Amino acid sequence: MVHVYNSHPFASQQIVPTEQEPGLVCCGGDALFAVSAGGCKIEAYQLREEGCPLICRFATMDLKNVFLLFLLYFFSQGDYLVTIEEKNQATYLRAYTNWRYQAAEKTRIGVRLLGHFLRSASTLRGDPKEQMEIIEIPLFELPQCMACCPLTGDLLVGCSKNLVLFSLRQQTLSEHLSVLDFERFLILHVPSWTPSQVALCAGYVALQAELEVLVVKLEHLQPNQEPQEGQGHALIPEDMVTQKQRWEMLGEQAKACGVSVSLEWTGLESETRKDMGVTYVLYRRFAPDFFQGCSVEDTCLHSLQLYPMFTSQQEGGKEEPTEPACVFCFFSLPNIGYMYSLKNAVELISAYQYPEKALQAVLTAHFLHVITKTTLQCFSVRCSAVAARVEDPYIDTTMKACPPYAMEVCALRIQLFIGLKALCQNRNHIVLLTAADVESKEETERPVRRSLSRKASFVKPKEPSEKSHGWNLYVVNTMPTLTLYGEMVEYSKKYALSDPFSLSCVHLLSEAHLLLRASLLDPDLDPTERSLIQQAFRESCAQLGDCFSRLDKRDCHLALPYYKMSGLSVTEVIERNKPATDSALEYGKGFIFFLKHSLYEESMEELSEVSASKYSLFFFFPLHAKRQPSLRPDTPGTAGGLQRSLRNPHPDQGGPGKKMVNLSKMAVWLSVVLGYSYHIILLSSSSQMLQVYGFIEEPKLLLQGRGKDVVPTALAWYLRDTQDGLLVAATVALHENNKVKLDEADLFFQELCKDGREPKGCPQLLVDFWESLLVASSQDTVIQELLFRLTSVYIDRITHQDHLGMKSLKTAEDLINSCSHYGVLYPWLSILTPVQFNITQDHQEDLQKLQSLLCGPTLDVSSILPLLEQLSDADDAGLSVHVLCATKLGHHESSIEQLLDRCPQAIIPFANHELQNDKMPLWWQKLFPELCKRTRAAEGENTVLLSALKETLVVVAMELNPLEFLDLLPDDGTAHFFLPHLLECSQRNLMI
Repeated sequence: MVHVYNSHPFASQQIVPTEQEPGLVCCGGDALFAVSAGGCKIEAYQLREEGCPLICRFATMDLKNVFLLFLLYFFSQGDYLVTIEEKNQATYLRAYTNWRYQAAEKTRIGVRLLGHFLRSASTLRGDPKEQMEIIEIPLFELPQCMACCPLTGDLLVGCSKNLVLFSLRQQTLSEHLSVLDFERFLILHVPSWTPSQVALCAGYVALQAELEVLVVKLEHLQPNQEPQEGQGHALIPEDMVTQKQRWEMLGEQAKACGVSVSLEWTGLESETRKDMGVTYVLYRRFAPDFFQGCSVEDTCLHSLQLYPMFTSQQEGGKEEPTEPACVFCFFSLPNIGYMYSLKNAVELISAYQYPEKALQAVLTAHFLHVITKTTLQCFSVRCSAVAARVEDPYIDTTMKACPPYAMEVCALRIQLFIGLKALCQNRNHIVLLTAADVESKEETERPVRRSLSRKASFVKPKEPSEKSHGWNLYVVNTMPTLTLYGEMVEYSKKYALSDPFSLSCVHLLSEAHLLLRASLLDPDLDPTERSLIQQAFRESCAQLGDCFSRLDKRDCHLALPYYKMSGLSVTEVIERNKPATDSALEYGKGFIFFLKHSLYEESMEELSEVSASKYSLFFFFPLHAKRQPSLRPDTPGTAGGLQRSLRNPHPDQGGPGKKMVNLSKMAVWLSVVLGYSYHIILLSSSSQMLQVYGFIEEPKLLLQGRGKDVVPTALAWYLRDTQDGLLVAATVALHENNKVKLDEADLFFQELCKDGREPKGCPQLLVDFWESLLVASSQDTVIQELLFRLTSVYIDRITHQDHLGMKSLKTAEDLINSCSHYGVLYPWLSILTPVQFNITQDHQEDLQKLQSLLCGPTLDVSSILPLLEQLSDADDAGLSVHVLCATKLGHHESSIEQLLDRCPQAIIPFANHELQNDKMPLWWQKLFPELCKRTRAAEGENTVLLSALKETLVVVAMELNPLEFLDLLPDDGTAHFFLPHLLECSQRNLMI
């Protein structure tokens, strides 16, 4: 559906004073070219001056019986005019350069072949020739159509079986002379495809047949990347071929379109370009559509165009950008036009339904201009909406907004003309060729249409006849952006007056907004005008904010970003939304949404108590404010009344959880005006669970921003000093409800602990958060990350012992009782590191937490081995950790040796706990021999070793038979020491 608004995008028009009826026209830069219907003379006019004065007039190379079939002008990197000419059934491709010398009546004309230069003696001496040059461009096949890249000036020529690409070059012949030239450097072979139109822009190549469009891109291939090739027609379903159904393929799918494109590199640059290949971008085919009784031939596609757009971020660099941020492709059927975005995601942006048969269309950054037989039509476009999303990642967030590019287009104006034949455009000038038809449709309309819409049928234009009359060449000037914007705003007010909630008002203001965005992306915009348009842009944002603030529909949240972009203060926004009368206490959801989010921003300006009290009433009670006369804005003590109402909520406000949310909101609101003492009053009587629920509903009560820009609120600072347990519990709840990420929570607590009250290292409040989150989380990746972080902290604190006086929210015992990842401490650890250990209580807690994690079922010990390098085993604390890790990794023998060396009194408790089941053989294979050896070396004076040996013998005697036991006994004459245990072993076996 196309909306129709009767605006005035056309400011004025003037008639170009041509002497003869034009057959072809084109324009660019400051020049307008008109070719006489006879095809022998070309006239150039000054497009930007009043009255369009003549610049010069020159003849084609052949002075008689020449028919120009195609005309193309490029002005940016060079100044050349290219023609396809036909004489005596022979077709030529020619480029006219230095044509402006004809304005100074320099009649000298040089003719040369492509790549050949005339070097006379005067040229070699540095005396340049001021002459127009005609460059013959030879081709193997007849040229059908052509296009040039608007960025580089490269020339693309479409032939019957291939496309030929020429690069534009500036050849320096001497110190004072340089000339334009072309070099053929690439041939694109497209078998079985004869293009009727082609387009070229920033490496994109588009070609169009009667009912098919193909867009490919020439780009550098990645290493080991094979160039794409279109698959054969055999892969196309038969019904799709026979029934001629509409067929659209985007992106990677387009390579299966059945059109093969291969590259043949020629010229001097061929070696440097061999790493380039073809990427398929877009393919679309249409079925014949007999629109309004037209013939099949009349339903062909036309007006193929590639349009580039740069963003403001690409301006101001040392070099001009060569790669546009966006590239759009437009083509049209007689009844509908299509605009696609090609960069990033390939997708259809807009479809344009025409009220009658369209002859030609031109796409610009601001508008789509279309001509029919009797009208010039102006449609809105979505180029700036696409570019805005490419330029700014914060578009479509609570910070910024832009009308969607999927929004329905509108027709701004339909202007009547008689006998429209051709259309071309340059900046704010639209050139129209009109001619009244005095002959039959069959004799005139089809040849003229074919030649002017750049079809490939090569029907020769008719010579001017005495019957032909009524032709004109118009230059229509478009309205300045600010003028048209103002008219559209005034127009929108009519909709707002008739219906304050009108979506047509929003749509028209959105169109005006995109118009300003398009102008701001113009690199040639005058600085003064840019400043005025930026001011109008802010006004446009404010107007859109007003519209969305009144709405109660799903888009009402857009009031927030539009008001932010407008630069208005909260007070100004409140005044703009002030009801017309005091009795009208109704506010839109969009305004309430804006006000709610603004309250949580630390940068919000201070409001007076009266203003805050007045508008907080409507903020917290938008549905039933009228029902509570005691809370009217002008009632003294409104804040107290609000407090009482929130403590005893109206039934509409919900249960206790909702009450807590409202209390939290109210606390923030009043804190802006009266300080945080109100938070203590309002929240002191609420349970921690209710308060946590309130923070889950309103995360901005505690923190603002996302990613690396997380900032604690003043309330968070207050809770840090008064209720750190609540702060940690609320942050854990936010994480578990996907309101904040783990890294964001880390930044949040680090920011809160920047005041230097703690020694260097990980802040205790952050450690408390990790410990609490480990208790609550069920996500395996989060659990593993937390285990690593906590282990690192515990080891660091045990090593440096410089984190004195910082009390944890949870003790080791609390964590063991509440968290399955913390295991009960092994009995033998109490011998190595007893409760009354020779370290401070703080570090005793850290040690026990670390030991508990190592005793638990979750921690992967191998993941923390690098951390153990900083923890020495010189003391019992370090020894306990190292022995725990070795044991968890299955290194029991080394653990036995370490304990026998450093703490033999712990060996039996260690063995009783660890040497069980499959580890039982270590009692007699490792422990018993080690004890025998060490006891013998101590000559029986080490009572600890002796006692350990006796307890080991008890276990060995219970597990082995007498023969196995005898094999273990040493042969040094001390066997009598073991006889009691041997007897016990024998008796046990007799009983069995």
